[in-house]
Amino acid sequence: MPWWDLRSLSRFWVAQERMREVQLGAHTVRSHGIMVARTHMHDWLILMLLLLIVAFLNEIHPFYRYVGKDMMSDLKYPLKSNTVPIWAVPIYSVLLPIAIFLIVYFRRRDVYDLHHAILGLLFSALVTAIITEAIKDAVGRPRPDFFWRCFPDGKDVYDTLGNVICHGDKTVIKEGHKSFPSGHTSWSFAGLGFLSLYLSGKIKVFDRRGHVAKLCLVFLPLLVASLVGVSRVDDYWHHWQDVFAGGLLGLTVTTFCYLQFFPPPYHAEGWGPYAYFRELEESRSSTQAANAVNGCNEQTMEAQPQVDNAHDERSIHGCMGLTLARNSNTTFEEMETGRR
Repeated sequence: MPWWDLRSLSRFWVAQERMREVQLGAHTVRSHGIMVARTHMHDWLILMLLLLIVAFLNEIHPFYRYVGKDMMSDLKYPLKSNTVPIWAVPIYSVLLPIAIFLIVYFRRRDVYDLHHAILGLLFSALVTAIITEAIKDAVGRPRPDFFWRCFPDGKDVYDTLGNVICHGDKTVIKEGHKSFPSGHTSWSFAGLGFLSLYLSGKIKVFDRRGHVAKLCLVFLPLLVASLVGVSRVDDYWHHWQDVFAGGLLGLTVTTFCYLQFFPPPYHAEGWGPYAYFRELEESRSSTQAANAVNGCNEQTMEAQPQVDNAHDERSIHGCMGLTLARNSNTTFEEMETGRR
């Protein structure tokens, strides 16, 4: 194939892609919002169920692991407050991405993108929270500051087997057995990791044009999540293994949830959700079918007068044939009479 054909073909692809993006304004919250919500009603009900499971796992008591006196050397770090409070986690990991989704919606007017982004983000956060809380309760690893949680007065007491006999606040002790994995870190990477994947698809990071600024924008949410994880170690609420496992868990879950609704960011259609392209193909197919039906109707209407004209001509020719036949018979009879 000549090189100029390749250039024209690539231009055609680019034009087609731009046309598909121009058609985004046809699916808004007002026109398709109720339909999309009804289609995914069961998904929202599952989200409510996941939220109840998270609340249940947070309330039950974790496994109280054996903690001997010789183990306390790694668990005597000071009891500090959180650098990143627990109430701030859903703000920057859930509400902040949703705010960015809304900004993108007001620019592109695609309800499929808005709905699936929010749904995927919430699924990512809640599934990550369930897995994190379940592992916390099952493992029951003591936090680095467990000694001061168990013995706030600094006087340690052990039973005959060498296990601790805590006399601190029960709620503080319960929280002291939830070190592995880090919930702050897993939630941060689940929410901000989803935002990073979303932005990489929207700004087309992997378009092979080499714009480093796009990578900086995509790495920014991951940097914030990493700093949150570092703060958990600095506050002596987690061991470094807890933070590493929490970050890996959050990234893994958010990748699965993102790919459930969106193509990979490096894909040619990575800038939009699967549902948008599906709706686009269905509307295009219905339009083509309607055009084909209209074309057939027009051809039928154009062919009908021709058939009527042919029928009239045959009728006229038939009448003329009968007239000619009658005239010839009359002439023949006159000739016979003359001869006689």
